[in-house]
Amino acid sequence: MIKKILVANRGEIAVRVMRTCREMGIGTVAVFSSADRPSLHVRYADEAYFIGPAPSTESYLRIDKIIEVAKKSGADAIHPGYGFLSENAAFADRCKQEGIIFIGPSSDAMLTMGDKITARQKMISSGVPVVPGSPGNINNDGDIIKTIKEIGLPVMIKASAGGGGKGMRLVRNEKDILNSVRAAKSEAMSSFGNDSVYIEKYIESPHHIEFQVLADKYGNVIHLGERECSVQRRHQR
Repeated sequence: MIKKILVANRGEIAVRVMRTCREMGIGTVAVFSSADRPSLHVRYADEAYFIGPAPSTESYLRIDKIIEVAKKSGADAIHPGYGFLSENAAFADRCKQEGIIFIGPSSDAMLTMGDKITARQKMISSGVPVVPGSPGNINNDGDIIKTIKEIGLPVMIKASAGGGGKGMRLVRNEKDILNSVRAAKSEAMSSFGNDSVYIEKYIESPHHIEFQVLADKYGNVIHLGERECSVQRRHQR
């Protein structure tokens, strides 16, 4: 039985996880940066620990600090919420090495599906149709321009890591291409610690229909039915 969970996130995300833990009789541990000291999730948790300065790269993305707090507080498990370290395979592996339960996918699943470039390549190799785009991470300005000319505007510059619509820029005009790439890479690095981006053709007025699938390590698998996600903000569709 899990008796105490460290929630490696902040704000509403952390509070929602902690509320469920409280209903289940599970103790909670919060972590916070200097900017989040007065936040609700810090006050709501049973315990709270300071992990560093405001920039997420110096606090919420620091695997060593999260693990240190988990061990100090005696947490049995870590729930990453979403964003930050939730799709970081190295973090999942580190938890396993330290004997801490990581509430989320295995590192193998993350490496395949958590990184969008790898997931895209996996779908292509499996014969699944994908939107036209670059084969992988793009850095060279010349390759960026060439790829976009082949695909045709408008395009979406997309961070390979993370989620939540961060590290994404819609480009409709050729003059905005390089600035949009730099902006997407900068946001991706600050949010996920990874500035890899790729290009996809932008689909106007799409429908985003998904099935969320949950599985455990015992082979039990369920899905949560069909969900219409087209109304999400920040191009998450």
